[in-house]
Amino acid sequence: MFKEFKAFAMRGNVVDMAVGIIIGASFGTIVKSLVDDIIMPPIGMVLGNVDFSNLFIVLKESATVAGPYASVAAAKAAGAVTLNYGLFVNSLVSFTIVAFAVFMLIRTIQRLKIDAGPAPATPEDVLLLREIRDSLKK
Repeated sequence: MFKEFKAFAMRGNVVDMAVGIIIGASFGTIVKSLVDDIIMPPIGMVLGNVDFSNLFIVLKESATVAGPYASVAAAKAAGAVTLNYGLFVNSLVSFTIVAFAVFMLIRTIQRLKIDAGPAPATPEDVLLLREIRDSLKK
């Protein structure tokens, strides 16, 4: 059983998939940092010093600590129920960047594929057989 598992785990497809998942997770972390730390601060500054990660609506205040809450973290710590639309905007921007990067990667890979060249010429005997077949159909 161990030999079968080892043969399964070491096949090229499984190893390639594992590497892809690990790289994908790391890429997701990089994109999240890009969005949160590089892209969204200037956008927030242009829109009047808005911090998108702290845009939220209080749906239900905490029973122990009354609002207003300075941040999503403060509202969560107090036990308030919040609708975090700013975090959703950040996630939407992250998804768009990841989708575009994957699109560009796939597009580049498709362009780099080696063209197999023109199809080989059909042998003369096959052409003659097709001609005979077509003339019999008439």
